[in-house]
Amino acid sequence: MTASPDARGVLHVVATPIGNLADLSPRAQQVLREVDAICAEDTRHTRTLLAHFGIDTPALALHEHNEDALAGRVVARLLAGESLALVSDAGTPLVSDPGFRLVRAAREAGIRVSPVPGPSAVVAALSVAGLPSDRFTFEGFLPARAAARREVLARLAGEPRTLVFYESSHRIAETLADMRAAFGDDRPAVLARELTKLFETVLDGSLAALQAQVDADPNQRKGEFVVVVQGAGDDADAQLAEGRRVYMLLAAQLPPSTAARLAAEITGAPRKALYGGGADDR
Repeated sequence: MTASPDARGVLHVVATPIGNLADLSPRAQQVLREVDAICAEDTRHTRTLLAHFGIDTPALALHEHNEDALAGRVVARLLAGESLALVSDAGTPLVSDPGFRLVRAAREAGIRVSPVPGPSAVVAALSVAGLPSDRFTFEGFLPARAAARREVLARLAGEPRTLVFYESSHRIAETLADMRAAFGDDRPAVLARELTKLFETVLDGSLAALQAQVDADPNQRKGEFVVVVQGAGDDADAQLAEGRRVYMLLAAQLPPSTAARLAAEITGAPRKALYGGGADDR
């Protein structure tokens, strides 16, 4: 796919499988065969994928630790007429993965950036969740530290759009517990685990029911997760969600009963629902 010396190359942003290798599209295979090189988050992982399809295109590492330093060199190759592909370890690049700095640098240099669409765990989970998908917000991975995670969830409690999160196996139980505290036990949600892989499961129910299933089955604490949570619904739901958010902020500085009383006065949410709604009363 090398261009003439006076022509600029193309940067192809190529989606790769999130599990099932058969999901690599024929077009993606053709692009990966024909480009001059592939910018990969982990070259070892990508070489395994390429070998499966008999593709021997050279791969170079481009990840969060070297993207700033490497972007200029990659753009220089594109300006010299080479065409390159950008892939992540799984799914669509730039979605909770490196690459936006390179794409931005390429566009600023006048390079054509062309998407090769394909798998995305966000869209895959939404497509099977059975929750409203006409409007949603993708939050990626929540903070690893509990206090920061709870603060983010508290801010999202009144969000009316469907919420989509990524989560890891060693934090999924804690995250579901924090979601219950922020959104309430009864908020509908879906837990999509190991999508397109051998042990794929998609569980639905209230947040309380999902946490009970995860706590009861060690297998449901293994693998990679997408958590889809229904947004705050009608005015009463939104009011309660806002009350819980304010309660959590106040409870960090005040006794729980005082925090609940003030949060109820500020938001109009029922005081008993705040004080007994899954918040930590210690």
